Amino acid sequence: MRYSEFWELVEEVLGSAHGRELVATLVVGALENRTPAAALEDGADPRAVWHAMCDELQIPESRRWGADQRRPAPPRR
Repeated sequence: MRYSEFWELVEEVLGSAHGRELVATLVVGALENRTPAAALEDGADPRAVWHAMCDELQIPESRRWGADQRRPAPPRR
């Protein structure tokens, strides 16, 4: 997953303003108690950050990949 895809999903699944706020402020245990923004800045894989964020927010698999039903869900690594 590219960074641009990460941000597209943030906006589509979580909403533009709310999603960006969560990326900046949500502390995620699976990201070593960092925010998604800090994890990305430290070089974490955007796919791993997205999965960790969705797990923390308990977003079901069916909603994680936006409205495009043909968009393949990136597998976990």
